[in-house]
This record gives sequence, C-alpha cells and structure tokens, in this order.
Amino acid sequence: MKAVSFRVSGRVQGVYFRVATRQMGEHLGLQGWVRNRADGAVEGHLQGDQAAVEAGLAWCRQGPPGAEVDRLTWEPASVDTNLAGFSIRP
Repeated sequence: MKAVSFRVSGRVQGVYFRVATRQMGEHLGLQGWVRNRADGAVEGHLQGDQAAVEAGLAWCRQGPPGAEVDRLTWEPASVDTNLAGFSIRP
C-alpha cells in the first residue's frame, strides 16, 4: 500500500474540488481525506495501491471543471490504518 500527502494551489476553492476529490477517491478505491486550507489551497491524504494513488495524483493535477491548478506538491506519507473510505474534513 502506498500513501501520500498532497497540496494543490490555484483556483481550487469554490469549485467543488473537495467533493470531486472524494468522488475520485471512491471511484479509484482509495482511502483518504481532503480539506480546504486557510491560505486558499486544498490538502489531503491518499492511500491505496500504487497505481490508484498515481491515478489520484494525476487527477489532482487537473481537478474538476472550473478548477485552475497552478501547483500540485506531494510527499510520501505513513499509511493511516484508522482510515475507512474517503472523507471531507473541516
């Protein structure tokens, strides 16, 4: 299992980025979470098989319609054994 923490900046709030990320994660069979940051970015955690995590990151580079992703950064993370499914965090 692979896990990553990611951050997306650009026009990513107010365009349903979090909802679409949760839908993408569920579609790919990923576990994780996503939330807005006070600085206007979106951050989250993806974990699952390597191909699914890579597909999730590729999706985050584009985001949903209406998003304008300027930058995606990610780094390896520890697998969170407490996660079940994919959630939107406050």
